[in-house]
Amino acid sequence: MRFTLGVQAASGDHAGATDELYDWLRQDPELRGLVRRDLADSAPAGAMGGAWSELLTVLLAPGGPTAAVGAALVVWLQNRRSNVTVTINRPDGTQLVVASEKVRPLTAEGTGELAQRVAEALREPSARETDEGEPAGEDPTGGDGSRRAERAR
Repeated sequence: MRFTLGVQAASGDHAGATDELYDWLRQDPELRGLVRRDLADSAPAGAMGGAWSELLTVLLAPGGPTAAVGAALVVWLQNRRSNVTVTINRPDGTQLVVASEKVRPLTAEGTGELAQRVAEALREPSARETDEGEPAGEDPTGGDGSRRAERAR
């Protein structure tokens, strides 16, 4: 599955923040070959905020290292000095938005729980369940098809 990660920095240096996340993810041996840069003319359909000039793409095979992606992303956000928001776009249009200003103060337990939620959002629909414990095939959104994970803001 192909996921895109859009990075928006409060400082306006989206490209610099994207480069830093790219470098961070590539430091993890499990993720090194799975992350690449993609140029984009604008943000993915339905994404919040302005246009991105660059996106990161993470390619995960079924059963891929979703836990490594979740943990790396959360730790990277915790270490940001300025506010940064990362939007993860699933191939089915689902978005997960995580913002550093709410991730920084998390306890170790909270950090682990958020990393696990990010990892679950990256799993194949047939391999994950919704927050309510329903099979992924059932739509907990009321029918609009877009499920936004809890925003860490």
